[in-house]
Amino acid sequence: MSPIEHLVTSGTFSLDGGTWEVDNNVWLVGDDREVVVIDPAHDAEAITARIGDRRVVAIVCTHAHDDHVNQAPVLSDRFDAPIMLHPAEAPLWKLTHAERQPDRELWDGQILTVAGIELRVLSTPGHSPGSCCLYVPELGTVFTGDTLFRGGPGATGRSYSDFDTIIGSISRTLLALPADTIVHTGHGAATTIGTEAPHLEEWIARGY
Repeated sequence: MSPIEHLVTSGTFSLDGGTWEVDNNVWLVGDDREVVVIDPAHDAEAITARIGDRRVVAIVCTHAHDDHVNQAPVLSDRFDAPIMLHPAEAPLWKLTHAERQPDRELWDGQILTVAGIELRVLSTPGHSPGSCCLYVPELGTVFTGDTLFRGGPGATGRSYSDFDTIIGSISRTLLALPADTIVHTGHGAATTIGTEAPHLEEWIARGY
């Protein structure tokens, strides 16, 4: 079994009075005994089926937009697993789950361990105030949520986002990773750090 599993779930994203149809990447990292679930979106039953009878070490939300957290409480209760989120995401989290708090905080430099695999938390604000990525050196992979996609940074045109901040996070933190690091995103196809790095100045010039 691959240490990284992937499923795509479909639903909506709502913020600032608008709603959009979206497909989300949900990621599982672990082995045949235990997993971490990253960004539990839209379809709790599909995610549950993929988890099977494995122990869920944690449910990690890279940020708190509703399409990345809407199934977190259901899965937390079902698998008795803690929800982990950066505390700066509290205003966005409350828009979706006003009566429920995350169980544990994410912070920069924190290491989460599942099946002997270390996931390093990287604080990468900009798309939202407490956006985080998860870097897995031994797998040559970083899970970027909505901070970095194939072709550019995540959107910054809505509440709680900032273009200069996300560019700073990408340039200082993500582009410092090895060029062959695979970027597993919150939506769409994968890319690599080396593929995206040459386009930084272009993104800045375009105000991407």
